Amino acid sequence: MVVRRRALRAANGLRALLTREDWIYLLSLLVPLVLYDLVLKMVRVIALPGTPGSIEFLDLIRSEVFFNLGYAILWIGLFAVARRGAIRLVALVLFHLSAIAVAAVTTSAHFFYESTGSVLDYDLIALSLSNWREIQAVVMTETTLVHWLLLSAVLFYAVAGPAMLTGLLGERMHVPLATPGDESFRAGLPVVVCAAALVLGVLSLLPSVTGSNKSFARAPLANMIVTELAEGGPEEPNPEIATELAAEDLPTDAALRGTQSTTKRNVVMVFLESTRASATTPYNADLDTTPFLAELAKDSLLVENAYTVVPHTSKALVAGHCGVAPPLDSVNTEAEPDILPAQCVPDLLKEQGYATAFFQSATETFERRRMAVANFGHENFFPLEALPREGFAEANYFGYEDDVMLEPSADWLEQQKEAGRPFMVSYLTVTTHHDYVVPEGFEEEKYVEDEELNRYLNTVAYQDRFLEKLLQEYKDLGLYEDTIFVVMGDHGEGFGEHGRRQHDDTIYEEGLKVPMLIHDPKRFDGGVRIEGPANQLDILPTLTGLLGYDITSGTYPGSPLYALPDGRPVMVSCYHDRKCLASIEGSEKYVYHFDNQDEEFFDLVEDPEEKQNIIDEQPSEEIERRRDELLAWSAKVNAIYERQQLLAAPGETTGGMEE
Repeated sequence: MVVRRRALRAANGLRALLTREDWIYLLSLLVPLVLYDLVLKMVRVIALPGTPGSIEFLDLIRSEVFFNLGYAILWIGLFAVARRGAIRLVALVLFHLSAIAVAAVTTSAHFFYESTGSVLDYDLIALSLSNWREIQAVVMTETTLVHWLLLSAVLFYAVAGPAMLTGLLGERMHVPLATPGDESFRAGLPVVVCAAALVLGVLSLLPSVTGSNKSFARAPLANMIVTELAEGGPEEPNPEIATELAAEDLPTDAALRGTQSTTKRNVVMVFLESTRASATTPYNADLDTTPFLAELAKDSLLVENAYTVVPHTSKALVAGHCGVAPPLDSVNTEAEPDILPAQCVPDLLKEQGYATAFFQSATETFERRRMAVANFGHENFFPLEALPREGFAEANYFGYEDDVMLEPSADWLEQQKEAGRPFMVSYLTVTTHHDYVVPEGFEEEKYVEDEELNRYLNTVAYQDRFLEKLLQEYKDLGLYEDTIFVVMGDHGEGFGEHGRRQHDDTIYEEGLKVPMLIHDPKRFDGGVRIEGPANQLDILPTLTGLLGYDITSGTYPGSPLYALPDGRPVMVSCYHDRKCLASIEGSEKYVYHFDNQDEEFFDLVEDPEEKQNIIDEQPSEEIERRRDELLAWSAKVNAIYERQQLLAAPGETTGGMEE
């Protein structure tokens, strides 16, 4: 009897809040939304490397449970408070819009994680919306007719489904424009309901208690709130940085000075898109993907452990061309006027009478590439829009197969040869970029069982053929012997080895370690091997040294590859803000995740695949030193670009390039 009386009181309380039709209307949208969110999270948890235990599993879905319960209870309370009139109409409209927004964010977060292994946060959404013209092509490649049909069905149900369901389960089709009944209780029970919703919402923001990735453990919307509003950090800029910058001799006004050994030989830089070292034959003898690169390496200076500074193309272009760390942000600062704190290779050589050009098989609109290339000092820019595309296949959502660059390159080189000018030219491939489309007519091989990885390796093989054709072009034009070739990956590519895919925030070896070699027909017979670690910052001083120039009026942070200092750490940053940093000293690698997940430490000789985190075996003072050095480095780089932004004249644009 007691239980029955309590059940009756509870039922009366629910009827006092809302009518039966109101309950059907609300729950017909809230229940599917909650279940949908929970199922997607369970799918992500189950897909994690290893099998989480029951406690860890509950911890990983806890935020979704609290968030969704809080969301559902909040709307029940709001409808109980806003019972009629204009305020009910506003609540009704917002209810449907918020449900659509929650479903959209949840779905986007799920598919973004499946595609990249990274967690979607506020900054990423804001960046995507501000660059929608660039992002939409990526989205279109990931969606099919089934996705669009499903989306249409979901939108239709979110708008009309609740009203239709009340007609099936209730006495009539119903849209709750008003809730009859006594309003005297409105200061009581509805307030308690809304307060309960607030408590549940706060609980959804709490971090994981099992040591898991905190951002992954939170519900997508809860994580966005935390990352945008709540997460400050202990990483405040060192007050000594401004003093250090004032005293440092940055290469903003650097120049080259000829010496007795100066030779005005041509310079070619080839940036291999999304090419990780382990995907190439010189670094992985078990793969015959790049036989030409392997042959070239036999008479080249090859760095066995070479790293990108930031695993993103525009950042790698800054590091490779300019010898300084790029802006550690995801807003394409490197394309702003007068932003680079260094004279880049094209700038330096242009002053020595060199002609300069940049070729890419990708569209010029992506990440304002024209502006960035002009900042490097290139006089001529040949993006996809300036290249004849007839007879060539599309490679992906923003480029064509790399062979599209060959004929225009030959034409430009012929002009320089006739003019008798030395030249510096850069090439950026695109075929190896996600979504790894093997050009039509290229004969594919079966390298691995995984379909996506195999397609990627075949695009690497295609790229190797392009490289062979490019160097043959120089031989045919009689330019080969007088040219120094730099070949390097812009960044690597992940395929889930550490739960991350593609490159931007893939801080492990598959995302950072790239092929890097210098081929000079007049040097390195029999090949030279440099153990490293080295990175793209070392290219500029290596080139100027090989050409016999001294650098004046500024100091670059890199060192010639043939004279790397012992014990020098190599610093790396993820592309997105406050995601991760890493430093490599010899064979020891430290990874810092900004307190979002546990720090990591790897011995790359004993554990090249980074499977054993041995940070607990390291002295705490050593880890503290590595962390402090990384944070000081990133703060210093950020301070340099903040200063450059203040010095740059507002409103100016960069231009003046020819096609």
